Amino acid sequence: MMGDMKMYDVSLILSEALSVWPGDPTIHMPLVFSLEKGDEVNVTDLRLGTHSGTHVDAPFHFFAEGAGVDELPLDVLIGPCRVVELLSLSTSIALADLEKLNLEGVRRILFKTKNSERWEKEDQAFNPEYVYLTTEGAVYLKDLGVQLIGIDGLSIEKLNHPGHPTHHILLQNHVIILEGLNLSQVPAGDYELIALPLKLKGADGAPARVILREYHV
Repeated sequence: MMGDMKMYDVSLILSEALSVWPGDPTIHMPLVFSLEKGDEVNVTDLRLGTHSGTHVDAPFHFFAEGAGVDELPLDVLIGPCRVVELLSLSTSIALADLEKLNLEGVRRILFKTKNSERWEKEDQAFNPEYVYLTTEGAVYLKDLGVQLIGIDGLSIEKLNHPGHPTHHILLQNHVIILEGLNLSQVPAGDYELIALPLKLKGADGAPARVILREYHV
């Protein structure tokens, strides 16, 4: 029955303590109206970058004529996906690592790496030593027909990678990128993915609430 399916919320909690990508806007959530101060309601002034916390990258992030986040297809953001556990990797997900996996027919893939261990420990500081996807790995997944790739770091790409080739390869081939996942509590396996970014008109990306539901055929 539908009610018996276990669900995992793999979204990071947005707060002023959450780390952001170096140089991106920090998260601010002050109350502009406050019950404590005698106002009739609580109202928060929310200020954050479009790539804060768990978020989706749209093609417009790197391409002037690329689609905005509001144009991304729901039938890619929602559907069967595979969580792959690669906890032993220390730096990157390389082509050789992917070739060991049976990804035939997989259209959505989420990578669980040691990045998730930091979220589990509530380590909010930015970690420059995160695990990322190599350019060769991106080409391999794109050629397999993968339509959405998620990772548990704030970026799918190596820090300060000149030209951002991993992002370019994926986004120019209409592969949706999902970053900033917390997969610490999710066993490897197949699930139904529900990834819903804020519907921001023409935006380069948006924070998203991302749910995994046990997938039953």
